[in-house]
Amino acid sequence: MKEKIYIFGHKNPDTDSVTSAIALANLKKELGYNAEAYVLGEINLETKYVLNYFNFKIPKYLNDVKLQMKDLNYHKNYFINRHASILEAYTYMTDHNITGIPVVGDNNEFLSLITAKVVAKYLINGDYKTLKTSYDNLLKTLDAVKITKFDEEIEGNIIAAAYRSTTFMELVNLTSSDILIVGDRHSIIENAVEKGVKLIIIVGELDIKPRHLEIAKQNKVNIIKTKYDTFTTAKRIGLASYIENLITEDRMFTLDQNDYFDDFLITSSKLKYNNYPIIDKNNICKGLIRITDISEKNRKKVILVDHNETEQSVIGLDEAEILEVVDHHKIGDISTKNPINFRNMSVGSTNTIVYKLYKENNIKIPKNIAGIMLSGILSDTLVLTSPTTTQTDKEAVKNLATIAEIDYQKYAMDMFKAGTSLKGLTKNEIVNTDLKIFHTDDYSFAVAQILTLDYEDILNEKESYVEIIKEVQKIKELDFVILSITDIIKNGSYILYTDEAKKYLEAAFNIDNLTLGYYMEGVVSRKKQIVPYIMDILK
Repeated sequence: MKEKIYIFGHKNPDTDSVTSAIALANLKKELGYNAEAYVLGEINLETKYVLNYFNFKIPKYLNDVKLQMKDLNYHKNYFINRHASILEAYTYMTDHNITGIPVVGDNNEFLSLITAKVVAKYLINGDYKTLKTSYDNLLKTLDAVKITKFDEEIEGNIIAAAYRSTTFMELVNLTSSDILIVGDRHSIIENAVEKGVKLIIIVGELDIKPRHLEIAKQNKVNIIKTKYDTFTTAKRIGLASYIENLITEDRMFTLDQNDYFDDFLITSSKLKYNNYPIIDKNNICKGLIRITDISEKNRKKVILVDHNETEQSVIGLDEAEILEVVDHHKIGDISTKNPINFRNMSVGSTNTIVYKLYKENNIKIPKNIAGIMLSGILSDTLVLTSPTTTQTDKEAVKNLATIAEIDYQKYAMDMFKAGTSLKGLTKNEIVNTDLKIFHTDDYSFAVAQILTLDYEDILNEKESYVEIIKEVQKIKELDFVILSITDIIKNGSYILYTDEAKKYLEAAFNIDNLTLGYYMEGVVSRKKQIVPYIMDILK
C-alpha cells in the first residue's frame, strides 16, 4: 500500500477547513493516493450539522505528526521464537549483520533480547552438562537424521561415552534422564536402551544393531545419527539448547512503536545500547532497531488546507514532510526543504480552490462531496456577502449547488441556525471556538469571532466575556485580545476587547471613545476587515 498522506486544516477547525480536507482527500484518492482527512480539534456545531446532513463521519482526531519509532526504517519482523536453538539465533544475527535479536513467545509476544555477547559468554562459561531443547533442534544443530522419535522435547544430562565399554558401565549408571553421545560401542548402546535413556546420539554415521533398535522402540528411547565425531558433537550439542535458556532480566527494555523519536534519543543516550526491540501496545514484537539505523526516517506526509502558519497547525509539523498547501489566507511562516505544490488564491474559501482542483484534474465531484464543499464556501463567505467573496466563489457555489441538488440560500440559513446556537456551550467554549492568534515583529494578539443570531445574549453579559478574553490574554501571553460577535443577518459585528486593545481599535477604525459592544456596520470578515487594519497600526 502507498504511504499514507495526512490532510488537515487548522486548529479550532471550522466548516471550511474540515470540509476542504475531506474533499481534497477524496480527490487524492481518485488520483491514486492513500490520503485521509483529519481534524486537529473539536469541530463546531455548524460543521457537525454539515457532516450529518451529507452523511459523513467526523474525521479522526490527529494529535501530532511527530516522528515515531514506527516511522524509522527499523528491522521489521526481526525476532526469533524462544524455542529456536542458540545456533539458529546466532546464525540469524550473523546473516542479518545484527548483534542482538528479540526473543518472542509463540504469539510473538516479546520476552527478552539476546545479544551476540550473551551467546559468546555462554560458549565460554555455559553449562555443558545439561540440555533442554527440541528433537528438531538437535537434528538441525548436529546435522543429524532421525532413527526413532518419541518426544518433541529433549531434556537431560549430557554424557559422552569416552571410556572403554567395561569402564563406562562400571562408572556410569545411566538413567531415563540421560542424553548419551556414543559411537559403535554396542555394549554401551545395549545398556542405554535397556535403561531407557532419554536420547542416544550415534556419531560418525555408524550403525545401530537391529535388536538394540527394537529394545529402544520398546522402551521409547529417542535415537538420532550425526555425521560428526564425538568431539565435534560434544562441542556443538550445547548450541542446540533453546535460546530462551539464555534469557536474563537485564535486557527487558523495549520501545513502543508509537514512542516519539526525540524521546528515544534521550533514552538511548543514557542506556547506550546498540539494539532496541520494538513492540506494540499489546507487547507484540514488531522488530528491532539498531542505533546505527536512526538516520533512516520515513517522515509523515502531510497536506495543509486552510492555513499555512506553524502556530495554527499540528504539533510536530517540523518533523513531517509537507507535500502541499491549499489555502486562501496570507502567506505565513511555514517553510519546506524541498519545492512543493503551494496553491494560494485570493478567494473566499479553501473549498473554492479545491473545486478548481477537481476541474483541473477532470475528476467528477460526487453529490455528497459537492454538498460539503458548498457548505464550506457558504460558511466562509457568509452566503457570498463577505468582502472576501469573489466571482470565482460565486461560480463554484452555483455549480456545486446544482450537483448537490439543493437550494443553497435556504440550506445556508438552516446551517447557520444550527451552527450559531449557543445552547449548551460555556462562555469559555464560545470564546475559544474560533480564536486565532496573529503576530507582528513586536506584538502578538488574538481575534476570536462568533457568528450568531443571538448576539443580544452575549452583549447582555459582555462584562463576563471580557473577563474571559482577559484570561486568554494572560494564559497565552498576548498583548491584547479582540472578540468579534458577528450578526450574519444584519451583516455587521459587535466588538468586545481587553483594555490594551482599545487604542489600537480606535486608531485602526478611526473611532472616538470606543465602548464595549460597539457595532461595526458591514464588518463581517476577520481576515479582511479586522486583522489587516490592526496589523497596519502595529507596524
